[in-house]
Amino acid sequence: MASTPNTLKIAALQHRFYDNADETFAYIRKEVLRAKQESQVELVALQELHQSAYFCQHENVGLFDLAENFEQEITRFSVLAKEAQVVLVSSLFEKRAKGLYHNTAVVFEKDGSIAGKYRKMHIPDDPSFYEKFYFTPGDLGFSPIDTSVGRLGVLVCWDQWYPEAARIMALKGADILIYPTAIGFTPSDRPDEKSRQLDSWQIIQRSHSVANALPLIAINRVGFEPDSSNVGEGIEFFGHSFVSGAQGEILCKAESNEHTLICEIDLSRTQDVRRIWPFLRDRRIDAYGEILQRYCRESSLLDSSGNPHNSR
Repeated sequence: MASTPNTLKIAALQHRFYDNADETFAYIRKEVLRAKQESQVELVALQELHQSAYFCQHENVGLFDLAENFEQEITRFSVLAKEAQVVLVSSLFEKRAKGLYHNTAVVFEKDGSIAGKYRKMHIPDDPSFYEKFYFTPGDLGFSPIDTSVGRLGVLVCWDQWYPEAARIMALKGADILIYPTAIGFTPSDRPDEKSRQLDSWQIIQRSHSVANALPLIAINRVGFEPDSSNVGEGIEFFGHSFVSGAQGEILCKAESNEHTLICEIDLSRTQDVRRIWPFLRDRRIDAYGEILQRYCRESSLLDSSGNPHNSR
């Protein structure tokens, strides 16, 4: 018998960067309040590093100054969460100490208090995405954040490619996975390559829903952002934010334009799906030790009797 529905109405804000943090915040505030008033949402998720342009397209020590506003941003998003009476997932550039910076998701409760933080664990270093220059890997682990709307498994962008992160969040009791993201194409990418990248981005995240029977929110930014160093090509952020259900089904989706995605999620489906697809029950935890190695080389073969013997 199916369990009683436990629905959660959410909003995911997909938008461009509005030239500066104040104008961008004004847009975010307007959309959050509108989503609350018109749709009675309880959870709002924002895209990665929403308070600035995506500054990691090149390496520039002066750009660390963007993190000087971390406490100021904490204050105003706290006020917004309380004003709208929503649980709010933000994504901010954190200055933790002199020379120590993180890409940090901060989750606010409906009363404006901080429910918890997640510091991005997987840090990329690719052309146009030079994040290792700016961000220290997170040290808070993969730990869901308890809120009044459920236990949120918040991860950030590059984390989305790693099934291990989603799995650990699921094993720790996350009710939903949330991925603030900043991903896009460079102008020289061929159309077929753009299509493959977009498909891969959606498939990998929907697979986390399937493997863990969890709903998932992926929020990406939109718009073309030039490389301010005039060295790189710039990035065309492709949007396509979406919400998937406990079997990976698409519940709501956006295209490549600015859009506030409103969606209702039935959290009770996790239990229903796990009863018919008991993936957690059938995990071979006795046989996964090699996952902790960087790379596994075959060290043994079976002899004619089916017993292992050492290979060269």
